[in-house]
Amino acid sequence: MSTHTPPPPPMHESLVDVLGRKIFVAETGDGPPVLLLHGGGPGASGVSNYARNIADLAKEHRVIVPDLPGYGRSTKGVDGTDPFGYLATGIRGLLDELGLDKAHLVGNSYGGACALRLALDTPDRVDRMVLMGPGGVGTTRALPTPGLNSLLNYYSGDGPSRLKLEKFIRTYLVFNAADVPDSVIDARYRASIDPVVMAAPPLRRPSGPNALRTLWRMDFTRDERLTRLPVPTLVLWGAADRVNRPSGGRMLADRMPDCDLYEVANTGHWVQFERAELFNRLCADFLAGRR
Repeated sequence: MSTHTPPPPPMHESLVDVLGRKIFVAETGDGPPVLLLHGGGPGASGVSNYARNIADLAKEHRVIVPDLPGYGRSTKGVDGTDPFGYLATGIRGLLDELGLDKAHLVGNSYGGACALRLALDTPDRVDRMVLMGPGGVGTTRALPTPGLNSLLNYYSGDGPSRLKLEKFIRTYLVFNAADVPDSVIDARYRASIDPVVMAAPPLRRPSGPNALRTLWRMDFTRDERLTRLPVPTLVLWGAADRVNRPSGGRMLADRMPDCDLYEVANTGHWVQFERAELFNRLCADFLAGRR
């Protein structure tokens, strides 16, 4: 695969007031609305996470790419007692502000957990859903992976560094380390050391007296609503994912009543980036009902 990432098409940018906070949004295309929700790694943001997908998906859809609360140009800080619920509330509020009763949701990792929580809480707001290696699947049933530990430890110990971030991305995030340009790591490192972000990292290990309760709430396989969720869902999971175990895909497919599962060979945690052509085709067909 080429390591070149084409620039996304021209996009309309705005800061939207949502529940007293700001959510940055970039938009392009026309058609049924689809929100692309990015992952939670250090320095992540919406447009950078989906740089290889926006143009293709915009051929048939109104593509809406927010920076999740706590990331990018959105207001910083995430409620650590219920992070998935906090993100879902923010994105549902964004739908309200955009005048959207319902939309497709596409979510990678942390963004996948946000999408799934939003769908569980308010299934009538979600048309179809695509999840790529979502967080919160079977997390109380096994110890964290080395990749997840690397992610959660980024701001601890001796603090953030470009070396720590590069190790996480090249060793754990992707299957082929050479697929990620240095420029991507440089940009994410700069974003990760924003003093406001460092003061309140948006993704951290639960702690304190309610940590076990938080961990339990963050495992969707403990949520009985999953077996009744009516939203048609496509789960894409890299077979070599070192952050969230690929076995999570089977857990979702076994529990959800309308869930297709596609495991992608020779691919890590970043399916939409590493296998962009395949992802774009599968995603477009699924969202349009061509399955």
